[in-house]
Amino acid sequence: MGASGFLLAGVSSYLKVNLLIVSDPTQLVFVPQGLVMGLYGTAGLLLATYLWLVILWDVGGGYNEFNQETGTIKIFRWGFPGKNRRIEINSRIADVQSVIITVKEGLNPRRALYLRIKGRRDIPLTRVGQPISLTELETEGAKLARFLEVSLEGL
Repeated sequence: MGASGFLLAGVSSYLKVNLLIVSDPTQLVFVPQGLVMGLYGTAGLLLATYLWLVILWDVGGGYNEFNQETGTIKIFRWGFPGKNRRIEINSRIADVQSVIITVKEGLNPRRALYLRIKGRRDIPLTRVGQPISLTELETEGAKLARFLEVSLEGL
């Protein structure tokens, strides 16, 4: 619908007469523009506050620790505030089945490194954000698989 169609829709809803052939704008409910823009502004402020809090709380930040001497793996991440703020996964190196590389290209590309442990879901090891290069991902995966003495899958 062009500008003239919107103009006719506005005039016809004001006059309560249908001047359009395609639709019936007489049933449109008038909502003040300031009210709608205020709601959009409030939604924007709430979204911005949420994003800033996620950044300040460092949600998803943490470290991976692989200790060959003790034979343990420790994966630590920060979560949202509350009783589950500290996310800590401890396991033995002997329980690791493989290191997995996943690559998904397209509009939303994803390149990630996962650790497959017996009795658990695949645990992501790479950071969230811009996808790392394929060569860097393969190098990191190969070094980790060699260190843990397991297979590298997904290539």
